[in-house]
Amino acid sequence: MKDTKKSFKNIERAIRQSSWFTEGWDIYNRGAYIQLYKENWYNQNQGGVHFETYLEAPQIKKKEFPIAMHAEEDCPQQEKFIQEFLALEEDQISHWKGYSINSEGYTICSRTLPMNFKSLEQRVLEEFNRLRLLEESIEKALISIKGQNNEIA
Repeated sequence: MKDTKKSFKNIERAIRQSSWFTEGWDIYNRGAYIQLYKENWYNQNQGGVHFETYLEAPQIKKKEFPIAMHAEEDCPQQEKFIQEFLALEEDQISHWKGYSINSEGYTICSRTLPMNFKSLEQRVLEEFNRLRLLEESIEKALISIKGQNNEIA
């Protein structure tokens, strides 16, 4: 069995070396678990908006693992954010091979990847590169709900 923690360290290193990984981006890496997010996405405690993947015992047993976009409990006006975001990106995501859009809970979209250690690092990097294209719409949705919050106050 290949060392998944080492693979995830390699993935983190490759992301950090990507041309788009500029100021404002951050990574939380806990072994075979990674979250990728921007500093203003309310993810300081790993419970805001982020992209996530992990490869732990249950995934190894099933020989597949998820990659997803989440808006968890630290995301302000979580349901409203998800609605705003999907209004901007649902059509694009629905055309991405293997991705499904979830309308309940904190998982906004996800896909399951087969566990192929030969290309694991490259596949995860490709998926994070695809998901990070959602950055602008995440920012727009966060600004929109923040503006709505100010109108209420």
